[in-house]
Amino acid sequence: MKKLMAVFKRCLLGAVIGIVCGSASALFLFGLEFVTDAQSSNGWLLWFLPFGGALISFIYLKAGRGADRGNNLIIEQIYERKGTIPLRMAPLVLIGTWTTHLFGGSAGREGTAVQMGGSLSEWVGERLKLDHGTRQILLICGISGGFGSIFGTPLAGALFSLELLVFTSLSFRAALPSLIASYVGHYTALTWGVTHAHYKIGLLPMLQLGTIGKVAAAAIAFGLAARVFTMIVRRLKALLSRLLPHPALRSFAGGWIIIALVAITDTREYLGLGLPLLEQSFSEAAAPSAFALKGLFTAVTLSAGFQGGEVTPLFVIGASLGSALSKLLLLTAPFLAAIGMAAVFSSAANTPLAGVVMGIELFGIEAAPYLLAGCGIAYLFSGHSGIYSSQRKGKIKSFIYRK
Repeated sequence: MKKLMAVFKRCLLGAVIGIVCGSASALFLFGLEFVTDAQSSNGWLLWFLPFGGALISFIYLKAGRGADRGNNLIIEQIYERKGTIPLRMAPLVLIGTWTTHLFGGSAGREGTAVQMGGSLSEWVGERLKLDHGTRQILLICGISGGFGSIFGTPLAGALFSLELLVFTSLSFRAALPSLIASYVGHYTALTWGVTHAHYKIGLLPMLQLGTIGKVAAAAIAFGLAARVFTMIVRRLKALLSRLLPHPALRSFAGGWIIIALVAITDTREYLGLGLPLLEQSFSEAAAPSAFALKGLFTAVTLSAGFQGGEVTPLFVIGASLGSALSKLLLLTAPFLAAIGMAAVFSSAANTPLAGVVMGIELFGIEAAPYLLAGCGIAYLFSGHSGIYSSQRKGKIKSFIYRK
């Protein structure tokens, strides 16, 4: 009976975290839509990108107190409880991400949702004076509630939070509360009026050996794209940190690099979330350079210290790469765009199962065999590291990439 009451308590807390995360995601998405429309309608705002980035980095430096570590701080707190996650992380990342998108930085939204979820769940745990283990579970619920509500994929959100921790014993205790938090967060966001974009995979090819072989070939490219992206972000961040130790100067310089890239490419389609490019990838074959340029814009933005996430840009990178490969592999653009969208994200995040489930939620159960092949093979070819430096690697990758 005592164990049953403990499970009920954790589930109830998961529901509370879901409401909090769903509401925070709704606020964030409404503001994000507003600043994105403002940026699209007022191109001159791009000239303020260096100044906006420098201001946010300066605020983080003076008032962040560890919040600048973002998702990695939350992961570290779940693994080894050695401190606390400041409540200030939520408003800082919210305003910081809005600023990034208002002035044209290339970033995503998952990082913001996860950090708000983690910060707010920590605050709830402190207010209720919960024990160490329960607060760790709440942090996992914060990740799932944030992820599930921001993308409208609650089952993938729950699995993402657990797979991110490589399914530890703590993950299994958090499984049910995490699932509840993700679904409650998702429906809370919908209740607030949030809508999510939907992309159609189109007519699926016949499930035969030749098709699986083509998907496998594309998956290798998806895994290598994820590997190159994480390597560039890591090395560029190290280079900029060495050349410009002050965070505000680093963001200031990064803003000017983005402006220079816009001038060189003579296009703004790689700014912001990149959703128009994502939509285009599902309607026609994308240009072969599109995925690389979106990756470059995003790598510069994140390496320079701008706030946001990696996941939505990874969606765009994967979808545009898959769309571009469709002509070469004689498959439809929407089909390979869908597989690439799930595979590049999940291999870069080291969460292949979450990628498969997200793909099923978005494109239907009929796509499951192709998603399994795409995400699984991409994961194996994506290298030892990922977008979260504090994440511990699973046994498969630790065996293949011995480090």
